Amino acid sequence: MSKTHALIVSAPGAAFEKAEMPVRELTADSVAISIKYSGICHSDIHQARDEWFEGIFPMVPGHEIVGEVTAVGDAVTKFKVGDRVGVGTFVDSCGTCEPCKQGMENYCRTGNVQTYNGRHYDGEEAYGGYAKDVVVKETFVLRVPENLDYAATAPLLCAGVTVYSPLKHWKVGPGMKVGIMGLGGLGHMAVKFAAAMGAETYVLGHSSSKAQDAKDFGAKDYLMTTEIFETHKDFFDVILNTTSTDLDLDSLLGMLKVGGTFVIVGISPNKQEFHPFSVVTGLRSIAGANTGSISGTQEMLDFCGEHNIVSTIEMVDASDPKTIDDAYARVVDSDIRYRFVIDASTI
Repeated sequence: MSKTHALIVSAPGAAFEKAEMPVRELTADSVAISIKYSGICHSDIHQARDEWFEGIFPMVPGHEIVGEVTAVGDAVTKFKVGDRVGVGTFVDSCGTCEPCKQGMENYCRTGNVQTYNGRHYDGEEAYGGYAKDVVVKETFVLRVPENLDYAATAPLLCAGVTVYSPLKHWKVGPGMKVGIMGLGGLGHMAVKFAAAMGAETYVLGHSSSKAQDAKDFGAKDYLMTTEIFETHKDFFDVILNTTSTDLDLDSLLGMLKVGGTFVIVGISPNKQEFHPFSVVTGLRSIAGANTGSISGTQEMLDFCGEHNIVSTIEMVDASDPKTIDDAYARVVDSDIRYRFVIDASTI
């Protein structure tokens, strides 16, 4: 098995270091990719620190990958050498369960193969995008529109599709009022998408310093969550929560119109509670969504190409691995505008 240079965490919470990682062999149906940029997702931090579940170490995080095709297997038909491509949060699925048959591989009942911190169906460990190279099955590779900024496209492969999918599923569009809770890595993308879809978009937050950014991204207004529960009752068709904080669900549900939906994509580590009357009296729903399918991710990338939408980013030079540790600390402190992207040429 060949190897490539990567940024590796050897144990939960350990500092990043440069080392070599294995690269899967090129098969008839796979694509070899030279990674150009890799986004830093908050879920990378949770997994590198064993905050969600027991991880597989050594670990190479990263599931927001963009790069260039360097080789293709004999059976590959969708890509050729030199193509701009992306890889998202998973790199295989069973293909036989009902969700997979319906094109919803992100909900694979067998358990899809995560891009990193998981195992391929043959037992090999899956390594992620904080590296120079990766080999992925053709079916799970996405085409990146030529007009999009390469680096700023990387976070679309997780942050982008995570908010695009529910906005699309709940048919956000003209004539609708949509509230986006939080203006962070997920939230700023949700605002850009909802506005581009034609919805009257608002940000619900607690930091007035982000009000101008919200409007620059397409929001009509920035609403302080300490002031709006009474003034905006029965106001929103959809509220999309992108935060990981504990929620006052009863107050938030009261802001939905009759038949409105509160959608969760940001996840608190704690259980959340609500009173049944909050939904029963207004035909309201509480729902959730998890990233997106392969076809849905490609649709999202094409939508971004049509509307020239990318993430707002800060670049990370990984010549010194400590810069990744520093970036992680800033993400946890919400000190980022709005996503970090690693320049793979510096690994």
